[in-house]
Amino acid sequence: MTTQEKPAGGGPAADDSSELEKFGYRQELERSLGSFSSFAAGFSYISILTGVFQLFFFGFGSGGPAFIWTWPLVFLGQAAVALCFAELAGQFPLAGSVYQWAKQIAKPATSWLAGWIMIIGAIVTAAAVAVAYQIILPQVSTAFQIVGSDEDAGLTSTPGGARNAIILAVVLVVFATIVNIIGVKLMAKINNFGVAVELGASILLVIALAIHIKRGPGIVFDTHGTGAGHSFGYLGAFLVASLMSAYVFYGFDTAGSLAEETTHPRRHAPRAILRAITAAFVVGGLIMLFGMMAVGNLDAEELSTSGMPYLLKSTLGEGLGDAFLICSAIAITVCCLAVQTAAIRMTWAMARDGRLPFSNAMAKVSPRSKTPVLPALLTGGLTVVVLLINLGNQRAFFILTSTAIILFYIPYLMVTGPMLVRRLRGHWPRPEHGPYFKLGRWGTLVNLVAVLYGAGMTINLIWPRAAVYGSDHWYFQWGAVLVTALIVIIGATMLYVRRRTWGSAHTSPEHMPDTAPDTLPG
Repeated sequence: MTTQEKPAGGGPAADDSSELEKFGYRQELERSLGSFSSFAAGFSYISILTGVFQLFFFGFGSGGPAFIWTWPLVFLGQAAVALCFAELAGQFPLAGSVYQWAKQIAKPATSWLAGWIMIIGAIVTAAAVAVAYQIILPQVSTAFQIVGSDEDAGLTSTPGGARNAIILAVVLVVFATIVNIIGVKLMAKINNFGVAVELGASILLVIALAIHIKRGPGIVFDTHGTGAGHSFGYLGAFLVASLMSAYVFYGFDTAGSLAEETTHPRRHAPRAILRAITAAFVVGGLIMLFGMMAVGNLDAEELSTSGMPYLLKSTLGEGLGDAFLICSAIAITVCCLAVQTAAIRMTWAMARDGRLPFSNAMAKVSPRSKTPVLPALLTGGLTVVVLLINLGNQRAFFILTSTAIILFYIPYLMVTGPMLVRRLRGHWPRPEHGPYFKLGRWGTLVNLVAVLYGAGMTINLIWPRAAVYGSDHWYFQWGAVLVTALIVIIGATMLYVRRRTWGSAHTSPEHMPDTAPDTLPG
């Protein structure tokens, strides 16, 4: 099936809405986001001032200064995934990113499971991101340490720190839910402001750390003896440390999730995806490298417990250090907001196709805010539930973080895998690909790297190592495996029971355009 596409940028938002009708959908969400907003959605999801500040201590403690080599390696793997996604975003400018892309190039069961796992993954990710408030705010002021003692400030590894983390996180999730209910314009304004602050602060931070450099870049070969005790020596430590980088480099597909709210999405979404991951790589890498070159004592125990907050305060002083921590708190806020926004759009996209329980109710869009209200309440409520499950269980935070990443890597494979099969069969790019983003002769190689990297990192993430999960309780050590398996089994069971109705997309008449298309792209 083919359709005649319009060149990118060939008209106002009305043309984008008309193009949406070719996929069998009518315009229901408010199409008001521009190029920067599209970029900001992907960048704030990655959020270097969230992931780097939250988990630098884990990477440094697991692999020493040499752990920084995980950063470019993970970036290259995820960049291959992002390039594949950029091709898909240019072809299918639809809300729901991974779910919609898998629906177009894979089997119906694959697309349903990809969407299901991504929704749960985004909910878990929102909880993991919100917990980062505890790493930052109490170190700015102990007034934010509502429960526990001042010794718990900045820590989730103590009972008091864990409980306080839940309190701060719930406040953030409630805020994000309210904003997402009010509408995408408010979400975009807050998100754009947060990303502008994060980018500006990141650049200033790189400069400030560069001014304080005390040692040369040779430290990137210092392992701090972290290979001792690992079966594979430093390689074992390096694989553990890579989880820090893996935690940062995902969620760039969010620019695609907002396609139906973006003007000229075929042009803006692919660029936004690639710009977001590239900007995060450059700035985040420089912050960590210059930070380790500038910190007074590279052997300080606090680098493996407090991490980046300690590094900044000890290097730049309390005042300047607190200023950058406040910028990090802003970045965490918009990151959580972007994560929930993506979860809402994924849920709504599946409900619009009649592929979730209570689809009719969840697919409704508020005529006032042009926002799916029920998915916002549902994702926000479930995020709070995930947080409360972790109440007082400080060890569970590492399981929460790892599970969040796994639940993205699996759906990513459900897209890049079928895409590679299509390339090998000569079915991708399609004849009607048009002038939009294309990998050309490098497509098969890039796609193969994306699949191999995704499969390898998924195994690395889910590996029940004592170095990550501990060995004192089997249910902690195997927690990520068990949680991931449970989510997949529940999803597969639901799909089997409802296979007649969920086995393929059946858009409800109220979501179809007034004039149904004769042929659908894909």
